[in-house]
Amino acid sequence: MKKGLLVAVMAIFVLTLVACGKSEAKEDQWSRIEKDKEVVVGLDDSFVPMGFRDKDDKLVGFDIDLAKAVFDEYGIKVKFTPIDWSMKESELKNESIDLIWNGYTVTDARKKKVDFSKPYMKNEQVLVTLKSSNINKFSDMKDKTLGAQNGASSIDDMAKNPEVLTDIIANNEPELYDTFDVAFIDLNNKRIDGLIIDEVYARYYIDKQKNKDDYNIITGGFDATDFAVGMRKSDKKLQTKINDAFKTLYDEGKMQEISKKWFGDDEIVKQ
Repeated sequence: MKKGLLVAVMAIFVLTLVACGKSEAKEDQWSRIEKDKEVVVGLDDSFVPMGFRDKDDKLVGFDIDLAKAVFDEYGIKVKFTPIDWSMKESELKNESIDLIWNGYTVTDARKKKVDFSKPYMKNEQVLVTLKSSNINKFSDMKDKTLGAQNGASSIDDMAKNPEVLTDIIANNEPELYDTFDVAFIDLNNKRIDGLIIDEVYARYYIDKQKNKDDYNIITGGFDATDFAVGMRKSDKKLQTKINDAFKTLYDEGKMQEISKKWFGDDEIVKQ
């Protein structure tokens, strides 16, 4: 009797928690953000040049500067929280963070889970090789060893377009790395013949290397994609506020200034 009552009480408790969680997920958070004067941005703090730690362990990068500029428009402080990138949508859903903002690529699969701001930059997966390898186009990777980052969007691109690389590379699959810096070490030591990587990362990283003239950056294999800010589907007002700030910052030339600081050129999509 008591056991049955306990089970019933626990079931009601669980259902109550679920119901509360669902109601919270449907609530727009802009009023809370505006009141607290703080918004929490989740990021991978190793993705140069979008958001990463400098030699003094300070978070810097293009997206760091852009997020600050956006919320400066509203007098709101940005709190940057490093997260497990593979859990980013769960962190957003659980309200541990308010935004995903760190070279976050718009995909059809992600659109089912989150809403996006207007795109602010284009990105593309590129093939990086050593000039000494004489690999100058994607088709030159036939029977060659390709490197890629585990969990990167390049894996999805290769799966959708197997004829570009998957069908021709050695073993029909890439060697996977946890980080791109380790992959570059293997590329330099000729353990792999090519590396598929985000163009923004590749150009920034290579430009900082002493042997930067040793590399090819080969484009054209995959379609360009968009970087945008990810948010909960319930946060329509937050979405509007970010888009409005993008328009203001673009019209004032501030987005372009941030782009030139980090990329040396204006890479911003017109707002």
